[in-house]
Amino acid sequence: MFTIVAATIFSAAFLLAAGTIAWMFALYHQKMAAALLFEPIPQNPPVYHIRITRNRVRQPGRSTTLSALPGSALAA
Repeated sequence: MFTIVAATIFSAAFLLAAGTIAWMFALYHQKMAAALLFEPIPQNPPVYHIRITRNRVRQPGRSTTLSALPGSALAA
């Protein structure tokens, strides 16, 4: 008798669990498919504004700072 009651309770619990899984799958089927097919919206990469500064071209007649230094200062 105990075996029949235990088997009945086990079968009822198993059927209830299987029914719950099937019901939840049917209820959320579209949402699960949408979540699997979802592609994130691409974000625009940030734009960095970089200011480029260039030295002016020196005139050929002018002397540079390094050539104006005495030789002993460069040796140090």
